[in-house]
Amino acid sequence: MAKLLIVEDDESVRTLAARALERDGHTVTIATDGAQGLDLIRQAGGGYDLVVSDIRMPEMDGIQMATAAAGQFPTMRIMLMTGYADQRERAEGLNGIILDVVQKPFTLAEIRARVGKALSCFA
Repeated sequence: MAKLLIVEDDESVRTLAARALERDGHTVTIATDGAQGLDLIRQAGGGYDLVVSDIRMPEMDGIQMATAAAGQFPTMRIMLMTGYADQRERAEGLNGIILDVVQKPFTLAEIRARVGKALSCFA
């Protein structure tokens, strides 16, 4: 299965997403903010099959992280999550970097399906 990175500052959302995706057989690494996520991406040499990140986080948000990661690893696949309409609009300018934006709150089935769809686009 896939090697995934979940970047989310809210522990309950992070845990929910990680458990749901692990049940599908994926290997999941977690980061609590964009700066930590970017560090993990760099340490892995961009070796994640998919990065799933919240947009709004302290220190470095998901859009900043995605832009920096894509600059170093142009084939990096990134999906964003947000509960805020204005943040979703900010992500619209990232075509070619972002595969999808998932609206929060989401169900276990929805996050599993959206990740599965994103991964199948490159299978």
